[in-house]
Amino acid sequence: MFLEEYEANFKGRYRVKVALLGGTAGQGFGLALRFCKAGMDVIIGSRSTERALETAKNIRAALGNNVKVEGMLNEEAVKVADVVFLTVPLVGLIPILKSIANDVNGKVVVSAVVPLEAEIGGALRPIRLWSGSVAELVAERLKNSKIVAAFHNISADALNDLEKPVECDVVVCSDHEDAKQLVMQLAQKIEGVRAIDGGPLRNSRYVEELTALLIFLDKRYSVKFSGLRFTGIKI
Repeated sequence: MFLEEYEANFKGRYRVKVALLGGTAGQGFGLALRFCKAGMDVIIGSRSTERALETAKNIRAALGNNVKVEGMLNEEAVKVADVVFLTVPLVGLIPILKSIANDVNGKVVVSAVVPLEAEIGGALRPIRLWSGSVAELVAERLKNSKIVAAFHNISADALNDLEKPVECDVVVCSDHEDAKQLVMQLAQKIEGVRAIDGGPLRNSRYVEELTALLIFLDKRYSVKFSGLRFTGIKI
């Protein structure tokens, strides 16, 4: 019910509009595809208007011209979105946070960013941040926004394969209960996804680091779609 109430009351409109910053590739593009398939209003955010528009065009080509998708610069996208997703590499995160800070006050901001760096040989390992996690770093920079950590462990390949449901649980962490519940309901609009309440934002540090393990397992077992399922939890 929370999502329906939010949509009914938010600015007099009846559909939550989500912006995916970094939505032209990787996980951001995959989430855009899945949200559009679920009938949501989606904005592709990018540092390039041309790339954003081209990505929106590609999504319409994949799903049909009736899907609600637009392409904009990151700074323009956050102004008209209700919920903002950060799906950019860690190296580019701080400049984006600076550029959007004034336009996300009071809004829900979802961090899907993972703190990874490449080792010699190409393996990825987690980076330990002073803040504890990327999501906590975002909360420090965007003090007037409701920060949620989610979608760290979903494979971009699984999201992009529209012929199959996404077999993965999504752990959602936040210090704002209303924002957490909203994002959990958005997550479950993706076929096959089950949202798990991961508690306060500080727990996001454990969830973020699991991504490095999943990437390792993908390589070890030559798969692309590994994800997490938590047994014994009934929702």
